[in-house]
Amino acid sequence: MRFKNKVAIVTGAGQGIGLEICRQLAREGAHVVLNDIESSLAEDGARLIHFEKGSCLAVAGDCGDIQFIDRLINETIHTFGGIDMAIANAGITLFGDFLEYTPDDFFNVLRVNLGGSFFLAQRVAQRMKDQQRGGRILFMSSVTGHQAHKNLAAYGMTKAALEMLAKNLVIELSPYQITINAIAPGATVTERTKSDPEYEATWAHITPLGKPASVNDIASAALFLVSPEAGHITGQALVVDGGWTSVSPSPY
Repeated sequence: MRFKNKVAIVTGAGQGIGLEICRQLAREGAHVVLNDIESSLAEDGARLIHFEKGSCLAVAGDCGDIQFIDRLINETIHTFGGIDMAIANAGITLFGDFLEYTPDDFFNVLRVNLGGSFFLAQRVAQRMKDQQRGGRILFMSSVTGHQAHKNLAAYGMTKAALEMLAKNLVIELSPYQITINAIAPGATVTERTKSDPEYEATWAHITPLGKPASVNDIASAALFLVSPEAGHITGQALVVDGGWTSVSPSPY
């Protein structure tokens, strides 16, 4: 019960990696605030955690909207009395050829992936500073922030930027005992990727460990970085990719 009575916000958590992070946190005693832009996914995720005897509050909304981020934090504090951890998992992936990529797609990716993460961290850190008991913030990066991937120029750019943001914020947040890190998942089997019948076989072939990650693989690494055991780790990016970035063959 590493997280007994700790309060965690996880954005973009209605399914996939985010939901698994919420489930694991709740199993270890945390009060979890589960956000998703789709209210049905947020409510379904919360019901699942309640069924598993966990503590969870569903708050639906767009984490690219700063006003919503403020509401999310206010509801968290009103319900659970504080914030100990925030995992900025919400993000969007908009594939597109660089030569044809539209301004609308570009700025939407930046709004959610960078703006949502930046201002969630800012607002949460302000509350953690006032609480005077430290805290943990975690960004969700990607292997596409380390290696080029066709049709993901804008997305990969945002993920690399999040890792630099985590490194930079060490300077400003360490005096308040707030650690800030990033996790960079590689290919992962989720509800979204399962829609591609060739996804798992393709990535199993080009991943040194012979398989893509499961959501449990990613969530377990995320929990380590927000746990007491990682109290002296900050400004780092942990790649969880089965070795893919060491060799980097293209799925194409």
